[in-house]
Amino acid sequence: MWLVAPPTAFALVALTVGLLARERFDPNKGYFQLFFSDTLHLKAWLATAVVALALSQLFTAAWIFRKLPWARPAWIPAFHRWTGRLAFALTLPIAYHCVFKLGFQHPTSRVLAHSLFGCAVYGAFAAKVLIVRLHRFPVWVLPTAGALLFSVLVGVWYTSAVWLFDLIGIGI
Repeated sequence: MWLVAPPTAFALVALTVGLLARERFDPNKGYFQLFFSDTLHLKAWLATAVVALALSQLFTAAWIFRKLPWARPAWIPAFHRWTGRLAFALTLPIAYHCVFKLGFQHPTSRVLAHSLFGCAVYGAFAAKVLIVRLHRFPVWVLPTAGALLFSVLVGVWYTSAVWLFDLIGIGI
C-alpha cells in the first residue's frame, strides 16, 4: 500500500506545477538575470550546475550504500544532503521564470518536452523526499526514485541548456 504514495505525490505535484504554468501572469515584469547576460543564460548555467550537483548526488549515494570500493568517509552523508539541498535551491530561480513568466508552452516538440520535464522535476523530487522520510519502502524504491529524479533533471537540462549552448556555439 505504501508504494502508492510516491507515485501519487509525483502526479499531484507535477500536475499542480503544470496547472500553475498554464496560468497567465504578466510576462513583461519580474524577470531577473543576476550577473548573467540575460535570463536564458541564467537558467542554462543554473541548470548545468544542478546537473553537476545531481552527478555528485549519484556518486555520493553510491558511496553511502557501499557500492564503491573505497571506505566511506564520515562526512559523505552530510555532503550528500547539502549538495541535494543546494541543487534544489538552484532550481527555484529557474522554476520561477519557467512557471510564472513563460508558462507551459508547446510550439515545438523540444519546448513541449521541456515543459513536461519541467513539471515532472518537482513531482519526482516530492516522491523521492517522501520515500526518504517515510522509511517504509523496499530497498529498491529509493534508488529507483533517485534515478527517476536524475533522469528528469537531465531531460530538462538537455531540452534547454544543451540546446542553448549548441545554439550559441559552446557545445557540450
